[in-house]
This record gives sequence, structure tokens and C-alpha cells, in this order.
Amino acid sequence: MDALFSLPREYEELRQSVRSLAQKEIAPHAKAVDEDHRYPIEAAQALAKAGLSAAHVPTEFGGDGADALAVVLIIEEVARACGSSSLIPAVNKLGSMPLILGGTSEQKKRWLTPLAQGKGFSYCLSESEAGSDAASLRTKATKSGDKWIINGSKKWISNAEVSDFYTVIAQTDPALGSKGITAFVVEKTDAGVSFGSPEKKMGFRGSPTREVYFDNVEISDDRRIGEVGNGFVLAMDTLDHTRITIAAQAIGLAQGALDIATAYSHERKQFNKPIFDFQGVQFMLADMAMNIEAARQLTYAAAVKSENGEKDLKFFSASSKCFASDVAMKVTQDAVQILGGYGYVSDYPVERMMRDAKLTQIYEGTNQVQRIVIARNLPVR
Repeated sequence: MDALFSLPREYEELRQSVRSLAQKEIAPHAKAVDEDHRYPIEAAQALAKAGLSAAHVPTEFGGDGADALAVVLIIEEVARACGSSSLIPAVNKLGSMPLILGGTSEQKKRWLTPLAQGKGFSYCLSESEAGSDAASLRTKATKSGDKWIINGSKKWISNAEVSDFYTVIAQTDPALGSKGITAFVVEKTDAGVSFGSPEKKMGFRGSPTREVYFDNVEISDDRRIGEVGNGFVLAMDTLDHTRITIAAQAIGLAQGALDIATAYSHERKQFNKPIFDFQGVQFMLADMAMNIEAARQLTYAAAVKSENGEKDLKFFSASSKCFASDVAMKVTQDAVQILGGYGYVSDYPVERMMRDAKLTQIYEGTNQVQRIVIARNLPVR
């Protein structure tokens, strides 16, 4: 029974390996990445070299075949050092998951192989008028002989322009509503694809977020993922698997903030003793650690359910994302409070972590939407 909630040794070894890489090759650049609003190229190169930028890609296509729990551990440890850098493996999984779930063997070989070799893959679902109400999207794909012509735009696309490939969810029969939506793969080099200016964001400043435009983008039918009209179901199934990566990201941010706050509380002295000795600070740290561990256990359980395709995945996926991101927001706020004035300035990374944590409550489905999903999928015990 002692090992019931312990990770097998190979996962702990993976954690230590990623942590070492993050501390040596990612953390030293995190401040500059945030302040300069620049893509974390050092992290991208280090992760790709180590096979961690798309570790989820099956071995038959050149990836490591990492399961959902292993991907969670990778993202958690990278986010502990740099939130923006953790979006590299997270976005690559999000963008390619529809292909993994609904693509043919030929399609997987065509796009997952270069992904495993270091290319990027983004996910295009949201639009200016279709956020939480994703089914109301207006981007259209019109059949023209044996081709499809895509017109429209997608909003809030993570790593846009950096990524080479894009899963695009488009309306192919507006009369059918959500049942008239289809998924496609579009490449950055396709004629008619262009990008807007980078959004000026509160956090995750190192991950470029842009609008993606499609102006008469002509693609062949072998770019279609799954059946015509099955795109919305595929998009929602994808999010059931990838919301867990956002939970992992939130845990990493929270743990990083707790690490800093704990160390600072032992170093900072007031009234002739470390502030850690004050019960008020101890209680804050205790609550931070307790909630992080609860979020971690819930997220790991959700990852296992994702890997096994269990029927209660929707509940666990939404719960892990919602709970972990709420925890991350509270923990990073408390870390800023413990550091006081130093927490409010960029000399310490907790203010950056707090800004990053806020987005985890919003993207891949707001936490209000997550609670709707949770309520509609309450488990029967």
C-alpha cells in the first residue's frame, strides 16, 4: 500500500532529468524572455535536442512515445523554471492531438515525423466571436472539386508563425451547426496563410500569440482530418486530453513560486528572526504546499485516465485544469505577498509567475466553462 500513490522509478528519473535541463538551460534565460517578449529559442533548442519538445509522438514516427503522465511531468518541470518555455511541448501536443486521435497512418507519418524532429504544431479553434462558444466559429472550408478552400481567421493562437503546422477547425456546412465542422492541417508555407502582430500580453510573454489569417488557402483533401462534419467532436475530444497539460503547467508555476517563497522566508529577517518563524507566514506556506500537492495528485490521476481513455476523463480533465490553475493563481499571489516589496518587482520571478498563472485560468476553456463540464460529468461512486 505504501507505493499506491508513488510514481514508478522511470517517471522520477524523467522528472530529475527534465529538472536538471530546465535549471541549466532554460531558467537562466527566463527573465530576458519575459522582459524582451521574445520566443525562448534556447529552451526550444534544448528541448528539441533532448527529445522533449514533442515527446508524446509515437516511436513509429520518430518520437519517444511518452505517455500522458510523462508529458505532464515534462511540462510541470519546465514551467517551474519558465512558463513561456513550457508552452513548447504543451502547444505541440495540443496542435497534433487531433491528428493522433483522427488521422490516418499516412497523415501521421507526414506531420508527426517532422514534429518529432523539432518542428512546431499549433491549434486553431478560437475566433474573435467564438471563444467559449466554439461551435459558432465562422472560418469556412468550401469544397472545390477535390480541393478545399479555407477563408477566415483564428484568434489567440499560441506560437503562431513560429509553428510550421496548424490544425484548423473550420465550418464546412453552416446549416448543420456543430455537426458541419471539419478539421484540417494547414502548413505555414501554404499560399494565403498570414499572421497578425503579436499580442501584448500580461504573461507568457515569450510565447507569441497572434491571429492567423486564411485568404483562399487551397489544400487537397488529404489535409482533412477524420470525416467531414466530425471536426467539432474531434476538437472537444482533443481538449479533454490536453487540458491536463495546462494543469501541469499551473502546478509547475505554483511549485516554482513556493520554492522561492520558502527560501526567501528563511533568509529574510524581521524583528531579529527569519520571517519563516512567524506563524502567519508558516500557515501561508503550509496552505500553498498542501494545495499544490492536491492539484498534483488530481492531475496525475487525470493523465493516467487520458492515457487509458477512461470514461470519466472529461470530469478529471476539467477538474485538474480548473483546480490546479486556481491553486496556481492563489499560490503565486501568496508568494508575492511573502516577498513583500521584492515580490512586486522583477528582481524575483514570482511576479512573472503570478502573471503567467492568470492565463491558466482562462485558456483551453475558462474555469467557469470547466465547472460546467464538471457538473455535466459528475462521477457516480
